[in-house]
Amino acid sequence: MKYQILLGSASPRRQKLLQQMDWNFKTVSIKADESYPDILPASEVPEYLAIKKSLAYEKLKKNELLITADTIVVLNGQILEKPKNKTAAKKMLQALSGTKHEVITGVCLRTKKDILTFADVSEVYFKKLKNKDIKYYIDRYKPFDKAGAYGIQEWIGLIGIKKIKGSYYNIMGLPTAKLIDYIQQCK
Repeated sequence: MKYQILLGSASPRRQKLLQQMDWNFKTVSIKADESYPDILPASEVPEYLAIKKSLAYEKLKKNELLITADTIVVLNGQILEKPKNKTAAKKMLQALSGTKHEVITGVCLRTKKDILTFADVSEVYFKKLKNKDIKYYIDRYKPFDKAGAYGIQEWIGLIGIKKIKGSYYNIMGLPTAKLIDYIQQCK
């Protein structure tokens, strides 16, 4: 790797994925406004936010490559944000129960010379969830830092997801196979 990798994310899931890829990287803290224009189609929001996060980091050096990402859950064209409380989490999981939804991750790779962006889409199919299982998951796992109120790698994914189309790691927050291809293109 010709660059020092910087991960602009506090997500433990993204950090773990980069560790599992055997990459040496540093995590950097980025404070960025995560709002987006209401007129922006849901499919474009993750890349828009990944770019916004990247550009908020002003300390990039010549030998560094910054990775920023944003993951959203889309159900029937509507973005399911991170739930603010138990009630919102329950409502989201009930809406996802027995349906198909999309998980879209947008990624921005930035060096001093280059910016590359891409997105990946995975389809997730939940079986019909029982209310007692939703309550257990929320009480035990507190999924308030996760888009759509769930983590596929957690208990609810083990018992509730019957099928996925696309990258499992994209659903966790970083489409690793695509990431490798794009990093090799960075100048």
